[in-house]
Amino acid sequence: MEKITKYPKKEIPLAIRKEVLKALEYFPELNGVSIKYRFKDKLQRSFMQAQPDFKSLWKPKGKRSYYIFISNHFNIEGEKFSINNVPEDVVIGWIGHELGHIVDYLHRSSLNLFFFGMKYVFIGKHIRTAEKTADMYAVSHGMGNYIMKTKNFILNHTSLSEKYKARIKRLYLSPEDIMELTKDIKT
Repeated sequence: MEKITKYPKKEIPLAIRKEVLKALEYFPELNGVSIKYRFKDKLQRSFMQAQPDFKSLWKPKGKRSYYIFISNHFNIEGEKFSINNVPEDVVIGWIGHELGHIVDYLHRSSLNLFFFGMKYVFIGKHIRTAEKTADMYAVSHGMGNYIMKTKNFILNHTSLSEKYKARIKRLYLSPEDIMELTKDIKT
């Protein structure tokens, strides 16, 4: 995978390079952070997923590396999506959300990050806090319009079930919350 001069610690597949580079513009504090973007055949209940490289958890905070996994195909109750049939701004918003997770991880100790991951896996209430925090980081970095487009894509997609939409509404910031945060940032 070719390295990009502006972002030497990033490994970005060509298929999503444009969208990743656009999202990274909003997160200058991640310039020196190692992030590897990888396509996977299947992710559990998500289209993208950010996580630390577990081998790097033993390193100091500033030397850790992270992955953002992207599902090749995402199946929501029988409807198949791929990165190729999702609008560009929606992909940028999704990536921005995942970068929000990484910003959150940067400030955590290794032990805290380990327990954070355990709570994410086993405590449903913690998922909501983690996802809303990632959205807030992305919006506070100026990505409100992209996050809004991503939420609207999901919530207004007619073929997605109401059950799936309810899960998104429960776990993530609402479009109204995003608009309010975006307005607060501009003032």
